[in-house]
Amino acid sequence: MIPHAFGQSEPWSVGIEEELFVLDAATLEPTPFPSEAFEPPRIKAELFASVVELNTDVCSSVADAVAELGELRRRAKDRAASADLALAAAGTWPTAIPEEQAITKDEGYERFVEYAGSSARRQYCSGMHVHVGVQSPEACMAALESVLRWLPVVLALSANSPYLAGRETGLSSVRAEILALLPRSAAPPVFGSYAEWEAFAERLVGVGLADSYTRIWWDVRPHPRFGTLEVRMSDQPTRLEATEALAGLVRALVSSAAEDGPTDRGAYAENRWAALRFGREARLIHPDGSRLASVAELVDELAAQLGSEVIDPVRGLDQAGEQLSHGRAEGMRALCERLVALT
Repeated sequence: MIPHAFGQSEPWSVGIEEELFVLDAATLEPTPFPSEAFEPPRIKAELFASVVELNTDVCSSVADAVAELGELRRRAKDRAASADLALAAAGTWPTAIPEEQAITKDEGYERFVEYAGSSARRQYCSGMHVHVGVQSPEACMAALESVLRWLPVVLALSANSPYLAGRETGLSSVRAEILALLPRSAAPPVFGSYAEWEAFAERLVGVGLADSYTRIWWDVRPHPRFGTLEVRMSDQPTRLEATEALAGLVRALVSSAAEDGPTDRGAYAENRWAALRFGREARLIHPDGSRLASVAELVDELAAQLGSEVIDPVRGLDQAGEQLSHGRAEGMRALCERLVALT
């Protein structure tokens, strides 16, 4: 059995992970973060040597978690600046060619790259992961299914990766497309119970396909060690205000989860694709399966369910649109400078 910490933190506690790009301050091209500048577990290495992960402690509110992230961004920025480096937050780095980026020298990462091959080397993208504390394993699985049907809306609102390798991709979130190249990605299978999920995770480790359940990269997953439901759908926001807005939405979705039964995986796949392609302009299959609805209509429904104080901060988010507008008007160098400044 997998040891778990469900119920050990206060209900709906929050932890947030961010992934920031590390850049040469002059060229704004990816550069490895100095090994001596890491500060585990708060400032950690990632798969790529030019990405740094920031992790908050367990917090009682989203506001507290974001305040801690602000301090972590400042500390990481200071450490980067001492090596003539800069940091930037976005779903992809607009000019970077993923396959050319250096992998962190770590045995686990190197085994993963050997196994996944070119799919692994294309994963030069960044997301925000929100952990929400839940009180039991079964409550975690019920919340997973309830939240899953709304995650394409979260993706549409968070989309922040319209560029790849210096070009417009035609997608609002190319990160979401890249992640789907991995095994064990996108929506999890339907599990009848937490025990079924646990058996699946243990089997992957037992047959040698993974060294831990954390090598499962679904858009949402149980995280027993933290006692949380981990929602991994959002592109990495640039501004901390966007981080706070999206994390607040995720926490509210988890805390209001009902036992609605399994989410339709076919509709989820369709909606996930539409959200990564069109962002805020996507039309999605309504969670009840009855019709197509715009993102704006679904946001209005969520406002009625979750309250305007949760939804109003996400209404104006259009990070992919902002990137495209600035890139087209000012050029790629100016866009990269803007992302650094906003971070």
